[in-house]
Amino acid sequence: MFFVDDGYSGTNYDRPGFQSMLVEIEAGRVGIVITKDLSRLGRNSALTGLYTNFTFPQYGVRYIAINDNYDTIDPNSVNNDFAGIKNWFNEFYARDTSRKIRAVQKAKGERGVPLTVNVPYGYVKDPENPKHWLVDPEAAAIVKRIFSMCMEGRGPTQIANQLWVDKVLTPTAYKLSHGLSTNSPAPEDPYRWDKRAVSSILERREYTGCTVNFKTYTNSIWDKKRHLNPVENQAIFPDTHERIIDDDVFEKVQEIRSQRHRMTRTGKSSIFSGMVYCADCGSTGTSVKTSLIALCTRRTGASARDTSSG
Repeated sequence: MFFVDDGYSGTNYDRPGFQSMLVEIEAGRVGIVITKDLSRLGRNSALTGLYTNFTFPQYGVRYIAINDNYDTIDPNSVNNDFAGIKNWFNEFYARDTSRKIRAVQKAKGERGVPLTVNVPYGYVKDPENPKHWLVDPEAAAIVKRIFSMCMEGRGPTQIANQLWVDKVLTPTAYKLSHGLSTNSPAPEDPYRWDKRAVSSILERREYTGCTVNFKTYTNSIWDKKRHLNPVENQAIFPDTHERIIDDDVFEKVQEIRSQRHRMTRTGKSSIFSGMVYCADCGSTGTSVKTSLIALCTRRTGASARDTSSG
């Protein structure tokens, strides 16, 4: 059996080929594991040592790293004694490479060069300068409509449902239909908008003509999860491309979304929306019946509570 992880970093132990190999090992269907060298197994010295010294022996698996002359069948080999040092150097190489890449990205970001690979929905890359964005009139009209519906008091779910009813292509379906690159697979329903896609559009400051860098960060090369960076730590460069949304509209939408007022079935928003909390679960998902009574919509069979005090 061959397990290949082309395009994946050795710092990532969740790569599909590696995980498939572990499944086969745990099922007892692997007797020997062979790699070109120790770095092909991984570039985290602690985890690589864990697999070679504990996991593989636990399942009776022999491990061979050809170029490093490493073979677990001979635990007294001098080459095996140096494996820990080699694993450390493999990890150091990964750290050093990551450090250099981060330095280059930091320099670019501080100069105002867009760091995002995917151009936001509503823009396309300038054929003469890929770092510059041009407005896509057709998609930009949808972006303006989304902001307009939010200004009217509609939430992301309501906006998504309206776009679905009106047969508006989702951003992914739109890009695919126009031959534009996207990392997302083709959706089953090209018109079924997701509320998260709507929220993402409403939160993108780039629509005001700004380049926004350093919006997310990772804690280390081992932590692949991206964390949101506070606005004060982001690098914002105004007027780098044509705006789709005016500043006052964008700020108003952020204010509306921060209040999170919900529309009722009558199409109106209660004056208590976002202000009344359940005393038991702390949820804002309450239904205000009168000025004194509110029902928690998340607690089955919850009785009405008198919200008046004194």
